[in-house]
Amino acid sequence: MKLLLLCLLLLPALARAQALRGHVQDQAGQPVPYASVAVPARHLGTTADASGTFALPDLPPGPHALEVSAVGYASATQTITLPTAAPLVVRLAKAEKALTEVVVTGVSRSTEIRRSPVPIAALSKREIMLNSNANIIDAAVRGVPGLSAVTTGPNVSKPFIRGLGYNRVLTLYNGLRQEGQQWGDEHGIEVDNYGVDRVEVVKGPASLLYGSDAVAGVVNLLPALPTGPAGELHGEALAEYQSVNALLGQSVALNYQNHGLQTSFRASHRLARDYRNAVDGLVYNTGFRELTLTGMVGVQRAWGGLHLWLTAYNNHQEIPDGSRDSLSRAFTRQIFEADKDDIKARPVVSDADLRAYGQSDLRQHLQHYRAFADGNIKLGQGELRLLGGVQQNHRQEFNHPTAPTQAGLDLRLTTVSYEARYLLPTWHGIELTAGANGMSQANEHLAATDFPIPAYRLFDLGGFGVAKKAFGQLELTGGLRYDTRVVRWADFYTATDPATGFGMAAGSVAAGAELPFPAFRAVYRGLSASLGGSYAVGEHLVLRANVARGYRAPNIPEIGSNGLDPGAHIVYLGNRSFGPEFSLQQDAGVLWKSAGWEASAEVFHNYVENFIYQARLFDAQGQPVEVVPGNATYQYQQAAARLYGGEVALNLHPAALPWLSWRTGAAFVIGLNDNPALRERVGAASRYLPLIPAPQARTELRLSAPARPAARLSGTYLRLSLDGTAPQNRYYAVDGAETATAGYLLLGAGAGTTLRTKAGREAVQLFVQVDNIFDTAYQAHLNRLKYFEYYAASPTGRTGIYNPGRNMGVKVVVPF
Repeated sequence: MKLLLLCLLLLPALARAQALRGHVQDQAGQPVPYASVAVPARHLGTTADASGTFALPDLPPGPHALEVSAVGYASATQTITLPTAAPLVVRLAKAEKALTEVVVTGVSRSTEIRRSPVPIAALSKREIMLNSNANIIDAAVRGVPGLSAVTTGPNVSKPFIRGLGYNRVLTLYNGLRQEGQQWGDEHGIEVDNYGVDRVEVVKGPASLLYGSDAVAGVVNLLPALPTGPAGELHGEALAEYQSVNALLGQSVALNYQNHGLQTSFRASHRLARDYRNAVDGLVYNTGFRELTLTGMVGVQRAWGGLHLWLTAYNNHQEIPDGSRDSLSRAFTRQIFEADKDDIKARPVVSDADLRAYGQSDLRQHLQHYRAFADGNIKLGQGELRLLGGVQQNHRQEFNHPTAPTQAGLDLRLTTVSYEARYLLPTWHGIELTAGANGMSQANEHLAATDFPIPAYRLFDLGGFGVAKKAFGQLELTGGLRYDTRVVRWADFYTATDPATGFGMAAGSVAAGAELPFPAFRAVYRGLSASLGGSYAVGEHLVLRANVARGYRAPNIPEIGSNGLDPGAHIVYLGNRSFGPEFSLQQDAGVLWKSAGWEASAEVFHNYVENFIYQARLFDAQGQPVEVVPGNATYQYQQAAARLYGGEVALNLHPAALPWLSWRTGAAFVIGLNDNPALRERVGAASRYLPLIPAPQARTELRLSAPARPAARLSGTYLRLSLDGTAPQNRYYAVDGAETATAGYLLLGAGAGTTLRTKAGREAVQLFVQVDNIFDTAYQAHLNRLKYFEYYAASPTGRTGIYNPGRNMGVKVVVPF
């Protein structure tokens, strides 16, 4: 608050607000009615009227990046400078452009994708809506080559960028880092899937701006801006159904803006039962029940703006364990515990239970709350951007069938995040940005019986500086950052509760008390740096390259684990002596954009010092160690690693066939374990890193009806897609941790349209999508359920759990 008051006192005379007025037209000069017009960097947006005319009030003098979009047209980005005398005319092209330049706000300053030295991809709301997505990370994976996910059923996806994930990929919600025990496997990202308006992915070290945990890149989930004419309440109602797990989804959104005041609200609910595939039938215990609420209130004026966000997420998520009858392969349920639990004697799950929406005793309850504010203040020709917030993640895993209301894992993580970034006035053509950000965390155990990690405290702070300068067609960007992170915890004792026989937190004097987590304190420091540039060779071709040093402090499980994670069915053992990871990555890319086609090719090489990974623990006789019976034991290891690969994309939209577009993208990554000692002990089995996705390609043919302003149907399309995944024979084979994965092809088809009123307003949007048309049985290499198997052999010759089968999804959106 003191900082905000000081900044206000230092403000020069406030610049007079400007109103930007203009018209949105197509390439033939015809108006495009009800187009969306926004200045994302300033959280301002509006909707053009039936004649394509719009007005954006309360813009300060100076340059602004304007983004304009409409159903059936490619988005356009245009830089304007206020004041301007004549109304602006924005022309939209009828095209489906995968590489269209859009504004990206997840970097130091608004940047065009093509001119960023680090590869960046953006996915629009419309592209998200076209697919039947299990979750928002699943949607991003479909649209961004190089992005993959480790999955545990339909609603649990953890993002991986170029072969690295978990705490190496930083997930942001509107710029705020997402902190929710993201080291865990069995829960996803706690956001409203229907409320994400755009996904931005930085593919490469982003430690320069975000510090630790962004060593592999960033996934930024951006909610929608309020749009619509000033003084009018607008919104949408959405309903969705997916056949593979009988998912029922509903969402209602409201937004309003007037004279700089902005507010929005969204409530969403999703309910799903067990999913189905051709091998396993209905997969027991994969359903979920999810409720999210999101609210925003803000003000945007010539002096700057301030927005307050409140979100609440509540998910009841079942946890599959993969137990089956050995002969029929029917799924079974656990009803006893410890020595009384005989895997082979578990009862078979009834068909009624498999088809029910109810929750079983083996489940988890995830609650996540955020309250944060972001603001920007004009300071002369400079700008101060502030971000601060608090979030709390409460994660309970219920794994006691004899005491179904007793949580095995009961963790509450409270995180306070803070950031200040100053965009200095341009000096001799140099754009300078300086800032600092960090977080403070407290993680505590509540009424738990299992304690895989200690209760801990964490403090993190880093400062950075970034400079950008253009030399003709060459743009250079570079920066430095220094981080400090302090992690500590006190002695943490556990004991057995004599009344229940379960574990419990205890004092040092309790009967039978053990000390699995002795007191610990460590300070991790790291220097990050980045230098790169892009060069425009004429109007169509851009060359870019970047070299960056990234930093990541070990996360809590890696240094402190010593217990069972009941949801993962794994006992994790950490290593207190670990040091930070440091990566050195080189990127190079070529991008082409012309009227009829666009293409890009990106390659990278990444060397990681002190790379941390999990390895299954075996005894001297080569037998798996089971610290807790029926659960595997993994111990974290640290060695060097090397990753390299690339992505290609091609998008054809011939001018002679404006109704046709064809887009193709492919990605591959190879991860090598640079651990000489391990290679000497086990040989070729340790050559590759774990959790490296198989090479993948996706191609899509889309037919779109020509846009006609007076037509009642608009944005009508038909699409065919083919996803191909190659066999993964480069895997971490030490002690059987991973196995080879077969390749597969998945065919999809979709269609949709928008019904307009006679006045030209959107009345109903319809999206229909069928994935895996031939109900192909497959296991993705990053599907954790592939390894959920209790028997060495199967009567069918197939082990583990397979990915979802054929899925038909229908979405209906009613704007108002």
